[in-house]
Amino acid sequence: MKFKTTANKTLVALAVASSFMLAGCQSTASTPSEEQVTNVAPVVATPADTGSAEITLEQAMAHPDWLGRQPERAFWNGDSNSIVYAQKQQGNELRDLYVQAVNSQSASQLALNKLHTVGAKNAVYSADKKQQAYAFEGNIFVKNLSTGQITQITHDSAQQSKPQFLTDGSLAYRQGNTFYKVDLATGRQVELVNLHLDDAPKGVQEPDTYIAKEQHKLIDYIALTHKNKKDREERKAQINEQNDSIANAQFYLGKGKRLADVQLSPNGQALVAVTTESRSWRDEGDIMPNYIADDARVKAEKVRRRVADEKPISSDVVYIDLKSGEQTTLAFDTLPGFDEDVLAAVKKENYARDGKTYKSEKAPRAINLMMDWGWDQSAIQWNTDGSQVALMLEAWDNKDRWLATVDTQNNKLVSQHRLHDDAWVNYAYNDFGWLNNSDTLYFLSEESGYSHIYKKPLNGKATQLTKGQFVVSNLTLTADNSAIYYKANVEHPGLYEIYRVNPANGESEQVTNLDGMTDYQLSPDESKLLLTHSKIMSPPELYVADAKANTQATQLTHTVSDEFLAKKLIAPKIVAVPSSHTEQPIYAKVYYPADYKEGETGKNRKAVIFNHGAGYLQNSHMGWSGYFREFMFHSLLASEGYVVMDMDYRASKGYGRDWRTAIYRQMGTPEIQDLADGVSWMADNANVDTQAVGTYGGSYGGFMTFMALFTQPDLFKAGAALRPVTDWAHYNGPYTSNILNHPDVDPIAYEKSSPIYFAEGLKSHLLINAPMVDDNVFFQDSVRLVQRLIELEKENFETAIFPVEPHGFVQPSSWLDEYRRIHKLFKETL
Repeated sequence: MKFKTTANKTLVALAVASSFMLAGCQSTASTPSEEQVTNVAPVVATPADTGSAEITLEQAMAHPDWLGRQPERAFWNGDSNSIVYAQKQQGNELRDLYVQAVNSQSASQLALNKLHTVGAKNAVYSADKKQQAYAFEGNIFVKNLSTGQITQITHDSAQQSKPQFLTDGSLAYRQGNTFYKVDLATGRQVELVNLHLDDAPKGVQEPDTYIAKEQHKLIDYIALTHKNKKDREERKAQINEQNDSIANAQFYLGKGKRLADVQLSPNGQALVAVTTESRSWRDEGDIMPNYIADDARVKAEKVRRRVADEKPISSDVVYIDLKSGEQTTLAFDTLPGFDEDVLAAVKKENYARDGKTYKSEKAPRAINLMMDWGWDQSAIQWNTDGSQVALMLEAWDNKDRWLATVDTQNNKLVSQHRLHDDAWVNYAYNDFGWLNNSDTLYFLSEESGYSHIYKKPLNGKATQLTKGQFVVSNLTLTADNSAIYYKANVEHPGLYEIYRVNPANGESEQVTNLDGMTDYQLSPDESKLLLTHSKIMSPPELYVADAKANTQATQLTHTVSDEFLAKKLIAPKIVAVPSSHTEQPIYAKVYYPADYKEGETGKNRKAVIFNHGAGYLQNSHMGWSGYFREFMFHSLLASEGYVVMDMDYRASKGYGRDWRTAIYRQMGTPEIQDLADGVSWMADNANVDTQAVGTYGGSYGGFMTFMALFTQPDLFKAGAALRPVTDWAHYNGPYTSNILNHPDVDPIAYEKSSPIYFAEGLKSHLLINAPMVDDNVFFQDSVRLVQRLIELEKENFETAIFPVEPHGFVQPSSWLDEYRRIHKLFKETL
């Protein structure tokens, strides 16, 4: 790979033996293949240290405005010649909108009275690409891209959304649960469908009890009143049927239902609605005390329910033919495995522990729309002309994902693809859609062990389009079906570039070669790419490039502050730590002390391992980290003589299915094994004294700190657990049930994975930093563990509370207080 030189930093090779340097990387267009990733080297060249002004803890934890205010929420203007982005104002949380031409190095701030004129990131385009439609502040707008003329379709206080060009040239949009169609030439508006979350009206009912029937026989007034009601009802039905001026598109989806999603067909002739039981997101007792409220009283904030309190919930898929008025609920019994007892082995193990015998029986599983946590698309996708529709469905038990189409002739779902995982189906990498003007699907699947692109005709077999030990995401199909653009880490797990594959022949080519973390948006005319790119030492900026192989990118924004660039920061090196438990290495960032000399001996270095949060997150990559404060803190520690390691332990994102699911039913075991390998590596390669190593992290990283100190008490001398999970039964359902199933089914997994069960193992020094208004990981988690430690008569722990902070700290004073405590812990104990 060819590393480049920029104005503010020089990228240099790490001084290691040539056998450790990155092999197999290319600076020209390439075809991603399995061979490309087998020679990835254990150490990667990264930027040089920067600046000369010492970083202080106060500066590192200050409000991030001082770094520069990077562009946010960027998108293409409809003309494909300019971009739009938001930028935070200095000193407050307001954002301004800017427009910048792609051939300019300066941007213009958009006046507040012009905010509605620049479209939106999710704008839609007419078939001929001459018109753009979008929503702004709850109203619908259409822009003529040739003339720039803007027509405001709605102008009211109701909230409209989801504009959609139909195949007849008209525009549809949604208001509440009603869809309207507008003739753009005449302005005439038609109600297409009005969905009601209620039971259909029963109309005038005949008497059905003995005394009611007798009442109608004996009392003429009652009989006459009943007849008049029936006459009026019949007349109304005749008028609705025979008079075209009356909207007659009422459909009833059932009382007690919630609309999960609804998508109108491009021809406006059909609609798929998915409903589920209307159920509260919390229980009555799910509250969080807020002690620092604006009225000086204690507020009982409402919070989500715990995974331990979750109950199965399923959905109904309703297909509505708007021409015939027929409404059909589609059963799940055509999906392979819909009634399998996929947790039989888990249940058997848990039953046996209690001295019971489990008998497996088939039963329909709860099934819902796929919920991908990074999606900006719907789980319901129509093909171009509206003749076919596909849905991505998932089992509530997290073990299956189906891609299904609808057989409208026989009113049934047809399974096109089933992805089964004995652990859990990923809640990322689920992009799918139809090739344009085609009945062929394309989709992402992890079935090979890595997320890759597949295509499948309705009545044919699936074909894999990308292959290799790398992950593919962020798909964009061109209008002529000649390419699917995608993001992938082909050359190294921590290096993300943009590629494109031809769906016809599966040939891929590299588009960008920027050496870092790169995201993209294809321009409306498909001629250019808007790139958001960052490096380890440099926050994200916007670039533009031609949409072609081997493209050259031009930087559009320059927002990083001179103050930040002047700071003396130590650049981490990305290393591949050999694993004692897997064939794959554990990729990690290592911050070497400023005075470190390669080959030094004596085992006299102290060290810290940082544990990133979320579990399923990648932090040892070559782009700017969301943990920018920690990055500066680690640089500060390295300047004081510490070796700092930041590991992408097993469970981290970017390394394939097996790496992700290694923690299934045993959270905190593989990860701590990886930390132990990290300690050994530092002893062998960085002159670290294994008796002088600390660890810390927040959220999932706080959980890992607990598990390390409790289950391997001699591994670390000290640890700091920030906003930590202590008992997974108290965390949320969508995340936890993937990994540990549900507590009523698999209590063994929860007891094996929750730190509170292992607290007796604490020997080292422990700091617990707990925010009190955290609606993600509840303050109660820390409270329960502290009480457990008290009852166990443990001495080497202390707790700091942060009364006004949520899960992600906001106030610089809180950040500073927290990291002063962490810094002090390591200085005093290591």
